[in-house]
Amino acid sequence: MNELKVSSDTSAFEVAAVLDRNGKLTQQCVHQALTMMDKYGLVVLTDLLSAAEADIGLELIKQTIDDPERNRCAFASETDNRYMRRDFCSLPSTRPVQGFAATLCQRLEGVLSEYCGRSRPLLEVITLTSYIGSSHQYIHRDPAGVISLLAAVEDVSEQQGGTVFVPGSHMYGGADSKHGGGAYGLMDLFRIQWNYRIFRHNLKKLWGMRSDDKAPLAPGEFLDRVFSRKWDQHQPNLLRFLLGKNSQFNLRMLGPRTLWKLYRERDVLNDLFSLVQTAPRKGTVILYRSDLLHAGPDNRSAQPRRFFGMSIARDIVEPKFWHDGYTPHPTLTAQPMSFGDLLETEPMPAPPMALDHKRRA
Repeated sequence: MNELKVSSDTSAFEVAAVLDRNGKLTQQCVHQALTMMDKYGLVVLTDLLSAAEADIGLELIKQTIDDPERNRCAFASETDNRYMRRDFCSLPSTRPVQGFAATLCQRLEGVLSEYCGRSRPLLEVITLTSYIGSSHQYIHRDPAGVISLLAAVEDVSEQQGGTVFVPGSHMYGGADSKHGGGAYGLMDLFRIQWNYRIFRHNLKKLWGMRSDDKAPLAPGEFLDRVFSRKWDQHQPNLLRFLLGKNSQFNLRMLGPRTLWKLYRERDVLNDLFSLVQTAPRKGTVILYRSDLLHAGPDNRSAQPRRFFGMSIARDIVEPKFWHDGYTPHPTLTAQPMSFGDLLETEPMPAPPMALDHKRRA
């Protein structure tokens, strides 16, 4: 599976979080983060949460996953969810969850307010939990007009499958005019190139799992992931691939003209774009634009990988497209919250010694 080896060096996209006396990012940090977001489409803010604060987020995730009535997400990796390879589910809009989300938003207000008006809705609060044997998602874009956040509530190793990004592949006014007017076309070629590798990787992995004691296949799982008619955009489903039913990657994307372009532009693609995998330390928060190319890798470790995630609209988002990529908990649907509401919500109680004085300006 050497074809999926990517860089895990995120130092070029990192900003060390420093908080002012009000518990918000300093102006210098805000400026650095916005520069990263504009240039690369993401920023990795290290130590935004203390270890004790991250533990609160981890406990909220565990409580949600332990609930047999939890609300499963319906936007990606449905088959993985069904066979407990992933647990993508929305968190209930309780006071503790709201407080944790409010703490993140209030610390990041200087960055988020550059993109999100106070009236913009909170689209979801979720846990992205992945277990051994999960599939590697295809490189994709989420519905546009959203800022998403991932908070590492524990250390994430490379083997656990931290999110991969294609820095600089976000879409904005004039972006398509770059690289001689062919920027978006080159991005699509890069995406096809990598999704072919991911397709092969997932098939090899599933074949090996047939006799793997560490992550044995459940009855019917192999057929569901490889030959099923069921809708799932992130499985190596040969049937849907051949019929052109998978919008992320299918046979129609590999026509003679595309194959020729992939060959002709191979050096250009390698020079312009790269895939970077995050392996964030506990307390790190990743902000990224929803239109940035990214994917959730497979977990190749026996240790579960857990992220706290949330998404806030930065533009008008039609409900049809909202539900294509985001799954709000019924309690959030019943009582919607906006970015402004989160800024005014009581933050989570500070654990003892939660904020090291060295992190204050």
